[in-house]
Amino acid sequence: MTEIGNLLSKDLKPFAANESIDSVQDFFAEQLFSHFPVLEDDVYIGSIAAEDAETFDTSKIVSDYKYSLEGFFVRDSMFWLDVLEVFAKNHTNVVPVLTDENRYAGYYELTEVTSLFHETPFLKESGGILVVKKDVRDYSMGQIVQIVESNNVKLLGAFISYLDNQFAEITVKVSQGSINELIATFRRYEYEIVSKHEEDDYLNNLRERSEYLDRYLNI
Repeated sequence: MTEIGNLLSKDLKPFAANESIDSVQDFFAEQLFSHFPVLEDDVYIGSIAAEDAETFDTSKIVSDYKYSLEGFFVRDSMFWLDVLEVFAKNHTNVVPVLTDENRYAGYYELTEVTSLFHETPFLKESGGILVVKKDVRDYSMGQIVQIVESNNVKLLGAFISYLDNQFAEITVKVSQGSINELIATFRRYEYEIVSKHEEDDYLNNLRERSEYLDRYLNI
């Protein structure tokens, strides 16, 4: 698997604080970036947003709009999942990278970092996917792992795919095999099965009984 450090880019120089807004607008017209980092005396001071730059006076320079810069960044020692979280929280496709000594090291692009996710067993390995749902106060990732492993299948990945004040939905990927027993075990632990599965005997039985009842009532 590719290390995230190998994805560090220095292809494009960051904006200088004394860069003209006119040149910043030209840059964003050519590059499909939502943001780009700004340095002042080689120190990172924030990222300028493409949408903001469109509205700025072209006769001014970046430092005239220092108040609008967004200060997000990641460290070059961070794990790629933590880096993805910074992308998501800041609605950006470029994140500046700083060393532990706060020196600007370059930047990560979202498309490059997400490529790491595509190399994980969650996406690469063949298997089955379930989406389970439970009260947000009652679900447990540890319990989910235990349920999976107790059914002699391997857990390939799990993440919280939806969360609100009432419920949590967890997407689970497991190794290939019969999924019926696993579904039954989740139900015994009072997890609702959100995803649909053709081999789900419980749902098939309910469907057959419903169809039988419909036929009976229509006699």
